Amino acid sequence: MTLLEQITFEMQQAMKAHDTVRRDTLRLVLAAAKNLEKEIGHVPDDAETLSVIQREAKRHRESIEEFRRGGRQDLVDQEQAELVILETYLPQLMDRAEIEEAARAAIARLGVQDKAQMGLVMRDLMAELKGRADGRLVNQVVQELLS
Repeated sequence: MTLLEQITFEMQQAMKAHDTVRRDTLRLVLAAAKNLEKEIGHVPDDAETLSVIQREAKRHRESIEEFRRGGRQDLVDQEQAELVILETYLPQLMDRAEIEEAARAAIARLGVQDKAQMGLVMRDLMAELKGRADGRLVNQVVQELLS
């Protein structure tokens, strides 16, 4: 069963259980996957579906920050509930120590000495850690290591 089929099945189960938050969240993912299908011309595979889910999760995280700044706790709670559902489909993200270890290895491998070459490290590291680490945290760790 592909990831898209699993999400479709789980959305149907949520409909039967009258779980509106889960149903709506999964429906949003399926709509985004359908849009991607139109763009690429074929049914998204698991990796492409995972990238759709990651994009949606990132959008939810950004919305949570904005709603917090705006003092809208009701919307923060709603976005967090949807984010929890999305995160069940994402691989476990690396923690700071693992990112730091990978960043040190990339810096040593590339021979980078200062912040001027940070872009080179980030490009290499993000390609290596794609989907397994939060880009903001990677950026923060690399900046600290090159300071």
